[in-house]
Amino acid sequence: MQAKGFVSLILLLSASCAHTAAPESPATAAATSHEDLAFIQAACAGCHAVEPLHLSPNPNAPTFVEIVNREGVTRRSMHRFLSDAHNYPEVMDFDLEEHHVDLLTDYMLTLKDPERKLSPY
Repeated sequence: MQAKGFVSLILLLSASCAHTAAPESPATAAATSHEDLAFIQAACAGCHAVEPLHLSPNPNAPTFVEIVNREGVTRRSMHRFLSDAHNYPEVMDFDLEEHHVDLLTDYMLTLKDPERKLSPY
């Protein structure tokens, strides 16, 4: 009987030590699927750091964190900019479909930090 109690105690303790899933990063929280995150990476990560604490591969391209934390950036202004390819710098010469604009806007806003304010430029 003592062996059964000991085994039960070991099982109970090991279950309480089980690892919980890591909290979602902003990337997985905003991207509802692997395909969405893959799109963000494919469309933007060649120049921009799309996740926090990363550096942009292109030193002239601001990180998504830097972009979204600029003073005056709102969901509306971000959506408007991403919707109009004529606003893009020359190296960003591509068009986004409306659902991709929504996806990028929503994702980028998850990176907004109310304590962090950067100048508009």
